Amino acid sequence: MARILALDVGQKRTGISVTDPLQLIASALETVSTAQLVPFLHKYLAAEKVDKLVVGLPVTLQNEPSSNHALVLQIMKQLSRAFPTLQIETHDERFTSSMAKQTVLASGINKKARQKKENMDKISATLILQSYMEQRSMNNS
Repeated sequence: MARILALDVGQKRTGISVTDPLQLIASALETVSTAQLVPFLHKYLAAEKVDKLVVGLPVTLQNEPSSNHALVLQIMKQLSRAFPTLQIETHDERFTSSMAKQTVLASGINKKARQKKENMDKISATLILQSYMEQRSMNNS
């Protein structure tokens, strides 16, 4: 098997998470400038086998597109062009930012580390990937 990557795309930064090769565990990988996402992925995909890219799709509680929705769709088009053989899926990212904040608070890390937005982006991407994997597991049962 190969890894699955997940992205939490933002205006400035994108959080990236990854599974292990057996696709059992989701882990935070990196936070990169959104403008540098495609070059980062080119390097990563050259070094690691990846089956799928899961992109967090921002929607409101009313299931309508949120303010970042258009940006995410634009980034997905760029990714499709840059990586035509890579399967790209979306996954609902509602609540991941608030869950990331709660996770960081519960982890006991110091205030300085909690204030780094890059950490929140990576954790959000990890929560998107974990949720995707759980939903996929339930659908396959």
